[in-house]
Amino acid sequence: MFGKLKGLFSGPQAPEASGTTRIAPDPASKPAPPLAPEKEAKPADKENEAKKVDKPQESTPAPAPASAPAPAPAAAPTPATTAAPANPDQAGPDGQEAVPPPPPPIVINKYSDEQLRAIIKRMRDRLQLYKEKVIDQYASSPEISPPVTPLLGKDHYTKVIEERKRQAEEERIKKEEADKKKKEEQERKKKEDEQKKKEEEEKKKAESKDEKKEEKVEDKKAKLIAAAWSFVDVLLKPVEDMMDPVLGNTMDPFTDRRYITWLSLVTLAFNYNTWFITARLCFPYHTESAIPYWFALDLLADVIYLTDSVIFQSRKQFVKAGDIILDMVSLIPFDLLYLQFGFKSIFRANRLLKADTFFEFSDRLESIMAKAYIWRVIRTIGYLLFMLHLNACFYYVASAYQGIGQTKWVYSGLGSAYLSCFFYAEKSLLMIAELPFPDTMFGQIFQMTNYLFGAFFMSVMLGQMRDVIGAATAGQTYFRSSMDNTVSYMVTNHIPSLVQNRVRTWYTYTWDAQGMLDESELLDKMPLVMRTAIAVDINLATFQKIDLFKGCDQQMLVDMLLRLKSIIYLPGDFVVKKGDIGKEMYIIKSGAVQVVGGPDNSIVFVTLKAGCVFGEISLLQSSKDGGNRRTANVKAYGFANLFVLEKKDLFDILVHYPESQKVLARKGRKLMKAKGPAAAKAEEEKKKGLALFGPKPATPKLLRAVGGTINRRMIDKIKNAAGGQQ
Repeated sequence: MFGKLKGLFSGPQAPEASGTTRIAPDPASKPAPPLAPEKEAKPADKENEAKKVDKPQESTPAPAPASAPAPAPAAAPTPATTAAPANPDQAGPDGQEAVPPPPPPIVINKYSDEQLRAIIKRMRDRLQLYKEKVIDQYASSPEISPPVTPLLGKDHYTKVIEERKRQAEEERIKKEEADKKKKEEQERKKKEDEQKKKEEEEKKKAESKDEKKEEKVEDKKAKLIAAAWSFVDVLLKPVEDMMDPVLGNTMDPFTDRRYITWLSLVTLAFNYNTWFITARLCFPYHTESAIPYWFALDLLADVIYLTDSVIFQSRKQFVKAGDIILDMVSLIPFDLLYLQFGFKSIFRANRLLKADTFFEFSDRLESIMAKAYIWRVIRTIGYLLFMLHLNACFYYVASAYQGIGQTKWVYSGLGSAYLSCFFYAEKSLLMIAELPFPDTMFGQIFQMTNYLFGAFFMSVMLGQMRDVIGAATAGQTYFRSSMDNTVSYMVTNHIPSLVQNRVRTWYTYTWDAQGMLDESELLDKMPLVMRTAIAVDINLATFQKIDLFKGCDQQMLVDMLLRLKSIIYLPGDFVVKKGDIGKEMYIIKSGAVQVVGGPDNSIVFVTLKAGCVFGEISLLQSSKDGGNRRTANVKAYGFANLFVLEKKDLFDILVHYPESQKVLARKGRKLMKAKGPAAAKAEEEKKKGLALFGPKPATPKLLRAVGGTINRRMIDKIKNAAGGQQ
């Protein structure tokens, strides 16, 4: 085993060949033992180390492997090896290339041999590194050595120092110049900013002066205008004083019927100007015999305009909106140009600026009409007729331009000119009949434009009429849709016919009575002030008559009115039944109810009509003693519309009125004492007869099966005996 390790450490052994000389190994060239290299290593100079590195290493002879394991641990004789050249690439002495060394022999196995040789190589490298480190401790440092500062001569060193001083001086001078330029630039910018500020201040001062001048001018204008209107007020003051007894001190332009009547007269004058100014402008109606009549009608319309602007519109005080300007422009008497150019209606075109009066009258009339859609339909038809009127005027002008009666397309000149042209316009715009084909280019263009305008106008008119009719029947459509859906639901779920008929009757009567299915939908859209006013007008007087609410806060009553809900009951419907839990009180809005009792509720105790209240005591009674139970049956006598106030709503209101809550509690107890004795007495009399006997226990089944008749006789005897004792 030791022989194998020795051969492995000694390196590969070359085989013996004939003709080669064997050289005895130099004892000095033997490798040092690997286990203790430090003991044999000696320090040497750097030159010696360099020479050692440069010398070619001679191959150490490897011991020959033993043919058989020796019994004693003695090494085998070392065979002589041939000296190998230092450089294997060089040729041998005989001019031939050296034979490459054979692969090392396998001592243990290939892997173990390679690992051991690698370990040996690392140990030798480490030994070499330690040797170098002993000589120069910085020789193996991984850091790069710093560059060596060159040594300069005295003259050269002086020049370098002077050059550095010169460069430093130049840099200092450049820096001073840059700082100087920077300061100059900053001062220049500062001066420019100050100059700009001064200019802006001067500009602002100039603008403020101009504004002050303009304000003064505007103030003067405003004062002049105010003075002018005050002068007008002074002039019109006598007229206002004269009209106050007739029209009153105040006038509401939205609801005053007198003002709306006057607007209808102004609208009539406006329509006269709108229709006849265009007709007189196009048709030859300014004849010598007709001019006096036209002049009188024009004068009457102007008087109406003037009266409206002076008396009515000035009372409305609507100068801010600028409408007074249009009214004044519409009153400018361009009719005086008749004296220069003759009687022509074009000089009255400014009268058409009074169009705002027509639209104001339309809005006011819709606000007071019960069925406003009637006026909307009439107004839409008026728009249609006016467009046909304009088209008739244009057609007559085109016929006059082409020559009346010259072609089949133009007006023939026979009959009434206006009616003939209006008939053509009706056929053309409504496209209800065939028209003659124009013979000229002008006629074709006119007719084509007429057709396009007619199609557009008809679409607008049809859409307008559809909206008017749809708005008029929107409620009826909603009612019909709701009723149809309800009937469909009942049919799907197989509801009895009697119930279906009652539901249909409720829908029909509700719609006929109030025009809607739920009044709350309409009232919810109004502001709180309006809802309060309506509720107060309808029910406040009735609430004040209720004994339970007398002496309560008036604002609490108003809050209660806002919580009321309207319910319609059909004839024979039970509003409340005896023994039910009382959660509401009722106010009869219209119709009547009956308090009934007896067998089959055939006895009528009292009939309550509109304005009466019932069920109010149950609102304040607690359920502990059964005070919130209904004590009678109440059913509708015919159709009855009732207002309902729930207990929850009442308690929500009483939270904010503690004093009224105390008053209601006290009055509730008094009313119960006043109305309660009859019921309490009846209850006592009911218990009096069977005071000795409790409720009858159930008879056992066995006893009932064996002697039911005997038991009944015994019980009857006991009852009779008890009655005789009493």
